[in-house]
Amino acid sequence: MLHLYNMQTLAEIEQIVQHYHELGETLLAVAFIAEQFEIHHPNLEGYEYGEKATLQFFLMTTVGHLGAPQIIKIPENTFEFPLLLVVNLLAHEMVHVGQKGAENTILDKNEREWQAYYEMLFHHQFPLVPDAPNFLRKQFAQKGLDYYKRMGEGSEMQLKYAQQQQEVETLLRDILVG
Repeated sequence: MLHLYNMQTLAEIEQIVQHYHELGETLLAVAFIAEQFEIHHPNLEGYEYGEKATLQFFLMTTVGHLGAPQIIKIPENTFEFPLLLVVNLLAHEMVHVGQKGAENTILDKNEREWQAYYEMLFHHQFPLVPDAPNFLRKQFAQKGLDYYKRMGEGSEMQLKYAQQQQEVETLLRDILVG
């Protein structure tokens, strides 16, 4: 069982989330998860429902004008999916909430996505977020590396993230070998 400081176990959190889900209170469940795993940013305005998720397409999005408070849109059926996936996707979107704030706006989409996928793998901003299973971490790493490549071969932006790119490549190799 996973115990995180003053948190409940992952199984206890899943049970509470499932209860919210059964009551149709998905937005409350997301807020509960954010609290439990300390996934927050002062630029967050709140949560709203977005497009329904499917096995092929699960999308949370961050919406709002750059420099303004952001809303995270989540599928109403979010909790039909594994909790570790949901927690990591929420952390990804909360990175975007911060990136789109007035203080540290990141204009380039490739840079925003790179930072968010890197967070899903290493949890520097949100250290209480547990690792997703390796098959998901492999997908996160590959998506992140796609955005890294889109920054432009040898570009200033790629150079800025070269050390992190090496960390992701090493993690990906370890996952593929292990």
